[in-house]
Amino acid sequence: MSQTKYYIVAFLISFSCALFAQSNDIEDIDVLKMRIKNTIAQSDLDRERGDYFNAKDNLESALDIAVSIDDKKSQGIIHTKIGKLQFTVNEYNKALVSLTKAAGIQRELNDDVNLAITYSIRGTLHASKKEYKDALEYLKSAKTLFEEEDLENKIPEVTLTQAKIHLSLKDYKTAKALFENTIVSAKKNNQNTILSNALIYNGKALDKLGNNKQGIALADEGLQIAKAEKSVENINEGYLTLSAIYENDKNFEQAHDYLQKHVQFSDSILNIERANLSPEKRAERISTYNAAEFQKLKKQVEDQESDSNLAKITTILSIALITILSLLTLSLYKNNNIRLKSNNMLQEKNDDLIEAMKKAELASKTKANFLSTVTHELRTPLYAVTGLTNMLLEEEPSEKQIPHLKSLKFSGDYLLTFINDILQINKIEANKVELDPVLFNLKTKVENVCSALNNSALDNNVIMHYDYQKDLPETFIGDNLKISQILINLIGNSIKFTKDGDIWVRVYSIANKGNDYTLRFEIEDNGIGISKEKQDNMFESFSQGSIQINRKYGGTGLGLSIVKGLIEILKGKIYLKSELGKGTTFFFEIPLTYAPETVKIEKEDYSKNISKLDISNIKILIVEDNKINQMITKKILNKMNLECDIVDNGEAAVEKVKENTYNVVLMDIHMPGISGLEATKIIRTFDKELTIFALTAVTLEDKMHEFDEAGFDDIISKPFKQEDFEKKLYEVLAANQNTASSF
Repeated sequence: MSQTKYYIVAFLISFSCALFAQSNDIEDIDVLKMRIKNTIAQSDLDRERGDYFNAKDNLESALDIAVSIDDKKSQGIIHTKIGKLQFTVNEYNKALVSLTKAAGIQRELNDDVNLAITYSIRGTLHASKKEYKDALEYLKSAKTLFEEEDLENKIPEVTLTQAKIHLSLKDYKTAKALFENTIVSAKKNNQNTILSNALIYNGKALDKLGNNKQGIALADEGLQIAKAEKSVENINEGYLTLSAIYENDKNFEQAHDYLQKHVQFSDSILNIERANLSPEKRAERISTYNAAEFQKLKKQVEDQESDSNLAKITTILSIALITILSLLTLSLYKNNNIRLKSNNMLQEKNDDLIEAMKKAELASKTKANFLSTVTHELRTPLYAVTGLTNMLLEEEPSEKQIPHLKSLKFSGDYLLTFINDILQINKIEANKVELDPVLFNLKTKVENVCSALNNSALDNNVIMHYDYQKDLPETFIGDNLKISQILINLIGNSIKFTKDGDIWVRVYSIANKGNDYTLRFEIEDNGIGISKEKQDNMFESFSQGSIQINRKYGGTGLGLSIVKGLIEILKGKIYLKSELGKGTTFFFEIPLTYAPETVKIEKEDYSKNISKLDISNIKILIVEDNKINQMITKKILNKMNLECDIVDNGEAAVEKVKENTYNVVLMDIHMPGISGLEATKIIRTFDKELTIFALTAVTLEDKMHEFDEAGFDDIISKPFKQEDFEKKLYEVLAANQNTASSF
């Protein structure tokens, strides 16, 4: 009986040990599977950081574990990831081998999900090699498998690659349709990186189909998403795409700007790639590998030292040395080839970029020179037109003459506005418009604009309504002049296109945090409205609804383009809502900072202030070659009881200043003989205190440093506002008088 018990106890112990061992085996497998998962995750992190060698090491470690426990599914996944990594570093043949292994395992296991991923990567690889037929077949298979497995979120990347292939094949309509499908799917799945890329490439397709404007809009939208996502590749692609589209649209200045940004980003990307894929990095990698192998061989030698087998030691060391030298030789050979190919490719790319940049710079300079010449030639006679018209209106003309003079004044003002609009658009495009924030009363500012435009509204039998949010503060810090210009353009636009109707101007807050407010301005009318097809282009330069509208209502078509540019400078946004025959609403949002109101300063009448000064000994020199302009400037000064001399060239101006004592010199710039700039430089060699104003039609900001270097005290642009001219004169004369009285 005791022996039977002994066998039973022995059996139970053996059974328990077997169960315990099996349990341990299951636990070991689970631990190893977890290790595979963690190692793959680490590899993914390394790959995202650009550390491709460590990523590959981790994948190979994971593969060894998967093989040791016969985890076929993991083996397939790892081969796919290794293939993708090899594809990333341009090892196409190795990538094909890895992807083929992965697909074989996945087909054997009916692992359709991962097989679809493998097919998708292989399709992209064939596309990179321009093997478009094979690429499309693999991508089609991948898409079918994803659809069967209900993996909708995997499809956008596939359709994006298909679209790019059709774009390369110049099948632009198919490409456009596929890009649009990708955009819809990516938005639905919140895949912003894919969305950004699809928008940018769809911009390319639309450009090829002749729709430059929409192409720019989509590419820009994709670029903004890329910036928000900090996707360097997409940002770079966005810059290059916009440069190409703007060049096709003949907008060489914008093309040049985006090309410069692309070059800068290309450099930063190349630096990253060099750090991870350069021959030096590979050499360092191989060196590290060889050192590890050498240590293994050395250990073998040490283990065998006890046998004192000198022949074996010598053999092993020789093999190690030969292996290391062979690997290093192969590495150097490959690295030289890689470096040579990379340098050739980079040189070709840089040559193309430099040539394109030269063309863009030439176009930009040509445009600037053209604007400089044309505006000067137009503004100079305009000075005569507006000046003479104002004088004639002030000299009690007959009733029959008044309408003609007013028409002349209107035409002159219209032409001057048109020129100023062109100049402002040029400044906006060149990023030369600067902000001038001041403390101002917003409510009063908008009221003043509405009041100033009310007469024009009444002429069209239009009633204006103004609504300012009751609890909204009134005083803010901001660029009130630009806000006024925006409102004048938008309200004036509504008045122009509304007859026998109403216009509503509303100001209210849509968000605030402390003293920082986001304000919305609405300008609504019930005028003729804008058709849907015209709304997309309303903010483009020289854009009116149609030729008939332009003839009937007038206008240059520049106002809304200026408005959009100014609002973007103020870090705001503008929107349009309209329906043909029912009216239009423009609403824009800008940030403003609340500040307490300060003491209001009354506007001064500088003409009266000058008359209060002792001007008996004041003498002014006018340097001007145009006879009409001489007469106008002299009359303006004589009306203020100021005496003046006139010369018509720079040499005479220098002699006059040497022979006489003047308080102010009004110096024209473009004259026969020496220019006003040269004359001023000469005067400054013997008189540094004399006040010299540049009285000129030149307005380009790039020339301003020349005026400073020549020694001008200030610049008065022609045609000038009389109150501005009077203010500058008063400030100088008052300062001179105060200085004289102190002695």
